[in-house]
Amino acid sequence: MKALCWQGVNKLSVENVPDPELHNDQDMIVRLVAGTTCGSDLHLIGGYIPAMRAGDVIGHEFVGEVVETGPGVRRHKVGDRVVVCSFVGCGRCWYCANDLWSLCDNTNTNPGYGQALFGYETAGIFGYSHAMGGLRGSHAEYVRVPFADYGAFRVPDGIDDVSALFLSDSVPTGWMGADLAGVGPGDVVAVWGCGAVGQMAARAASLLGAERVIAIDRIPERLAMAERYAGCETIDYTATDVAAELRERTGGRGPDVCIEAVGMEAHSDGPMHLYDQAKQQLRMQTDRPTAVRQAIHACRKAGTVFILGVFAGAVDKFPLGAVINKGLTVRGAQMHGQRYIPMLLERLASGELRTAHLATHTVPLDQAPKAYDLFKHKTDGCVPAPSTSSRSAP
Repeated sequence: MKALCWQGVNKLSVENVPDPELHNDQDMIVRLVAGTTCGSDLHLIGGYIPAMRAGDVIGHEFVGEVVETGPGVRRHKVGDRVVVCSFVGCGRCWYCANDLWSLCDNTNTNPGYGQALFGYETAGIFGYSHAMGGLRGSHAEYVRVPFADYGAFRVPDGIDDVSALFLSDSVPTGWMGADLAGVGPGDVVAVWGCGAVGQMAARAASLLGAERVIAIDRIPERLAMAERYAGCETIDYTATDVAAELRERTGGRGPDVCIEAVGMEAHSDGPMHLYDQAKQQLRMQTDRPTAVRQAIHACRKAGTVFILGVFAGAVDKFPLGAVINKGLTVRGAQMHGQRYIPMLLERLASGELRTAHLATHTVPLDQAPKAYDLFKHKTDGCVPAPSTSSRSAP
């Protein structure tokens, strides 16, 4: 079958690879209907995530049709159209039983990496390095889905493929940020980043009762999309002092909740960006925490900061003094999709949530390297993410 493979830093190619096979009785094989790029994939392509090997199939957000099931699969049958959670959970360990699916004890077959980097292993994730289990990714004609009864969800007939696609990762990630940050009625929420995750965090904050939501970015198309589809206010951080602007808009107090949805390759227009970029390129730090720093400084006293962006390891100049002296609550997590996807499918079916606008381009799998180039450089009107399909582009 054809698949998109990582071949080295900034090198992608579509190759012929062996078809997937059932390994365990709870596996199933899914034929790709649609997949999408993700901002966190750019970290793989740029060489910032460890344990990538030439030939690894990338991609972790997809909708597909079930073509084969193992004898232990009870909730799915051949022909079902399913959206698959990017993180794989076994459904049995303590973490899965407590709805903390991205922390599953049993789905990362290379636990040593996580133990060395983070102190404990994390769950496995499709197409995201051998540090995260070495599972083949979803930019392929077929994908093996382990523990299918827990990680795959049937898509109702009234929901189109592209709308369902983003429930694989970016929509539940954004929703989780607003939910676990404790957003509630009357809150003022600031969201750093207007990509797919940031837009969904902003929309979730509104649906959870926030009085005002303010999204921060520098790309005009993203800012316009956040205003239109998430219904929030926006700030272009290249045109103003963000902290001062947030104080002014909140009567001097600052946002109640600050959600960082940017991650390890954050940009800024100040000298700290050059400092962070130099240290990252020299591997003196693994991540650029520009947006995290700004969120911590901007948040009101006794407020909450939630970190949604992907970070791999260590950062410099983390403002711990601000956390302590302002009495902040700081949380972060990878996406517990199995907790949120069923509810999000209901909201999508009811029209309360819209996601199809996140796919700005559609290309066949053969052109996936081009899609990633468009996405990385934000050219040709590409805003959050192009979708790829195993079928010909419309």
